[in-house]
Amino acid sequence: MSTRTKIKGALMAAGVAASLGVADVSTARAEEVTLTMAVPDWPPTRVMKKFFDEQYKPKSGNTVKLDVDFIPWPDFYTRVNASLTSGEKKYNFIVSDSQWLGAFVEGGYYRKINDLLDADPDFKKTFMSVHENPRNAYSTYPYKSENYYGFPQFPDVLVNFARKDVLCDATEQKNFQAKYNKKLPCTGEEIDAMTWDDFKNIGEFFRRKKGEMLMGKPADDDFYGIAFQAGKGYDFSSMQINGFIWQMGGDVWDETKVPNGQAEGVVNSPVAVKALEKYLSMIDYMPPVAKTGTMDIFKSDELFREGKVAMNIDWIGVGEASLDPKTSKVVDKLVVGLAPGTPGPDGKLVRWSNIGGQPFVLTTWTTDAQIKEAVEFVKWWLSDDIQNQFAAAGGQSAVKSVYENPKYVTYRPWNRAWAASLDWQKDVWHVPQFFELLTQQQDQFDLAITGKQDAKTTLDNIAKFQQNLLTEAGLIQ
Repeated sequence: MSTRTKIKGALMAAGVAASLGVADVSTARAEEVTLTMAVPDWPPTRVMKKFFDEQYKPKSGNTVKLDVDFIPWPDFYTRVNASLTSGEKKYNFIVSDSQWLGAFVEGGYYRKINDLLDADPDFKKTFMSVHENPRNAYSTYPYKSENYYGFPQFPDVLVNFARKDVLCDATEQKNFQAKYNKKLPCTGEEIDAMTWDDFKNIGEFFRRKKGEMLMGKPADDDFYGIAFQAGKGYDFSSMQINGFIWQMGGDVWDETKVPNGQAEGVVNSPVAVKALEKYLSMIDYMPPVAKTGTMDIFKSDELFREGKVAMNIDWIGVGEASLDPKTSKVVDKLVVGLAPGTPGPDGKLVRWSNIGGQPFVLTTWTTDAQIKEAVEFVKWWLSDDIQNQFAAAGGQSAVKSVYENPKYVTYRPWNRAWAASLDWQKDVWHVPQFFELLTQQQDQFDLAITGKQDAKTTLDNIAKFQQNLLTEAGLIQ
């Protein structure tokens, strides 16, 4: 072999070795990254997991797995709290309720995300394009500060699910007009214009016993006009009652006024008492289960889907089951509008409501590799294309470029009420003491709902408890 041939062969061999070396490095860099996530078990998180499994392709080239724990709503907080406080470090990604932020930030479990946003201007631009009410609710601690901890996963609001077959029936329309000298709301636009007095009238008007006439024929079962949250579990009654209090000009304890904001004199103000009395006055027109303290969001939705209620105020997050013939008798009868409001001094409806929905949060022990993949997933999730797909599958988006697009309202019956609702959303406490505040308040509200205690006593008890607890915590001076 000539010297020239030997040199050429050596160069080729070196080239092959170099090529193999590059391939080995590339292979070594590809990792398998698992994101272990705790989520509430309901349609918005099931859709998210489905989208991930079917569509998500990591830009990094890594193999990314999303290992999801689907936890029933009534057990969700206790399960996540037990995991975090036990030190097991099981979850690095959580779909958290906004109220948990303070407790789990102060506990050292939730990771601040400002640095992740600052490192990616385009991503930060998308994040800041989220409507300010859900962004503040899902991301900030202290509430409405610029300290961010969560990325929006599923934003949610309360809307009015109604049966157009019942409401638009000619006989019912005629009889309602005769009794109340007012048109029975039938279309989405007419439902949008409803006050709580209108809602109560519908409750009174449509309370029918089995065999009494409904839509011109004997009712197959007892029928009721209205339903909303009145459950002792988790936060169910509080989420509805807070809206009544805010709409009528009252307030809950306001953490943005720390340390000067008081509980006594605010939580139990005369206007707050009137608001709770108004809420309680409607329980009589609901299915009897409402008086047992078990009318949570799932029970009222179930009664509506079974065709036993004309109107139900509920979260969009449970709405998908109304469109499934396997789970709903009202699939072709659904009309959706804004939740009722309270006339303000100028005659316009005040619509304050307690926001629902949840953010994604990262835990503080999440590795750099997991953080990188989690952020890439969230960027993908908040992209216009995926947000539109999510909305078309029954979810919602608070990204303005998505929900302001005219096609957004075509995805689901409730989307027509979405954008108008966002401006009226407030949130309950984010402070670490939220669970103590919530459980005592829920217990007290349950006593009122079940008829064991009046509204004033209820709010007096809540205000006293909150004043003492928050003073001891240094949040009230």
